[in-house]
Amino acid sequence: MKHILFVLLPLFTITTNAQVGVGTATPETSAKFEVSSTTKGFLPPRMSHAQKNAIASPVAGLTVWCTDCGLQGEMQVYNGLSWTNMIGGNGRVPLAIGENYGGGKVAYIFQSGDPGFVTNQTHGFIVSTSDISASAPWWNGVAYTLTNATGTALGTGLTNTNAIIASQGNSGSYAAKLCADYSVTVDGVFYDDWYFPSMNELDKIYLNKGLIGGSFSNYYWSSTESSQTNARVQNFLNGLQTHQWKDPAYAVRAIRSF
Repeated sequence: MKHILFVLLPLFTITTNAQVGVGTATPETSAKFEVSSTTKGFLPPRMSHAQKNAIASPVAGLTVWCTDCGLQGEMQVYNGLSWTNMIGGNGRVPLAIGENYGGGKVAYIFQSGDPGFVTNQTHGFIVSTSDISASAPWWNGVAYTLTNATGTALGTGLTNTNAIIASQGNSGSYAAKLCADYSVTVDGVFYDDWYFPSMNELDKIYLNKGLIGGSFSNYYWSSTESSQTNARVQNFLNGLQTHQWKDPAYAVRAIRSF
C-alpha cells in the first residue's frame, strides 16, 4: 500500500517586527509600512457622511475619505473625540438647505437628473438672505423689448439675466440689473456673481422657504420672459405662477451657484 504524505504549509506568515514595503524592497527604517510609487496614490476607504458616522467606536487616527462632506468631499481623521480635517479643523459636513453659505442661504441642492448634478459632489444655488428690492419693475421703463430670456429650467437664470441686460441696457434699477449688480462680503470674502432666478429656480426658493427662513414678500419676479410685454411672477403665499406686465413693482431675490 502506498502512503501519501500531505504536508500543510502555513498560508500566512506574520512577523510582528517586520517592515512591509509596496513598490520598494527597502522601506524606510522608521516606517512599518511604506508605499512607493510615482504613478499611483494611496486610496483610503470612501464613504458618505452618514456611513462614516455609523462606524462603531472609531479609534483615534482612523482615516476616511468622506464623499459628501463639503462641496467635493474631504479627507477626515478621527482624533478620539470628533472627526477633523487633515490640519485639525472641524471636519466638514454635507451642506443643507437653509445653511448660511457663500454669502447667502443654501436654497437648493441639485439632485440626480438635475442640470448641474455631479455624482459625489454637492452643487446647487444660494439665495440672498433678504429681498434685494421690495418693489422693482422687470423692465427698464424705457421700451418693451423681446429679450429672449425664455429659460425656465434650473441653471437658466444666468443666461436669462445676461439676455435681459443685453436687451434692456446696463443702466436703471430693474430686476435683472439689480441682481447682476448685487454683491456682499461675508467673513472677508467678496461675492459678486449673483443673477436673476429663472421660473423653476424661483419655485425651488418658494418650496424651501420654510427651511431658508426669514421673511418673504408676497410676489416675486422671475427672469423668465413670457412675451415682449409680459414675464413670469410667483405668488409666495400659495405658489401660483402667473404672467404679468413687465412694469408692476414686485420683490426680487438674487441667487448664485455653488
